[in-house]
Amino acid sequence: MVEVKNICKSFEGRPVLNNINARFQTGKTNLIIGQSGSGKTVLLKSIIGLLRPESGQVLYDGTDILSLRKRELDMLRRKTGMLFQGAALFDSMTVLENVMFPLQMISTDSYSQKKKRAEFCLDRVNLTDAEHLYPSEISGGMMKRAGIARAIALNPQYLLCDEPNSGLDPKTSLLIDDLISDITKEYNMTTIINTHDMNSVLNIGETIIFIREGILEWQGSSKEIMTSGNQALNDFVFASDAFRQIRELRTSH
Repeated sequence: MVEVKNICKSFEGRPVLNNINARFQTGKTNLIIGQSGSGKTVLLKSIIGLLRPESGQVLYDGTDILSLRKRELDMLRRKTGMLFQGAALFDSMTVLENVMFPLQMISTDSYSQKKKRAEFCLDRVNLTDAEHLYPSEISGGMMKRAGIARAIALNPQYLLCDEPNSGLDPKTSLLIDDLISDITKEYNMTTIINTHDMNSVLNIGETIIFIREGILEWQGSSKEIMTSGNQALNDFVFASDAFRQIRELRTSH
């Protein structure tokens, strides 16, 4: 489990996160949602450790990463997989080499063992046939799947995803959502997803927190979000086509 307690962060005196408290459960897909500029990306970066809050705690299974020394923080990051918004694959490497990269950097296994692990991860995301291709030769959805394979190469306890469906069509987005959800349960990871995709909220939102102007406005599940009664949340989610269609169906019956 990952937990944030009383997190505050500001830039040049302007508060961006104001006393955020939230729990992200193990074995579940935990979503952070909110408008652009709401603070959700700053929260995710604070959880990862890329930004340091002025106050508060970021607890990974009870360990506050803000109190760790660099060596201890590096050890924790080895247990953390990261899926970046643009997949962030290396153009000069094949898909297989990209997935092997964290293994080459950290693992003490033999080359053949690393290759076997990378091939297993690619098989898990149905990309075995693409292992010898370069990022420029595959689709956006395949790049995201390769990014997922690389993120789980070290068998992490925590998986952090920044806008995993950005730039993808709705059908491919659903496939990525389902893959992340399945892997979360398969590996019993603590998965945290920063997203503005309301289809993801409906599809895999087991726990959701809604950030508005740096404040934790609401938290619950995808089922509870439909009847939250929170006006700010309603204004945000029902602005999307997916939620608007559901609301129209509900009111027509």
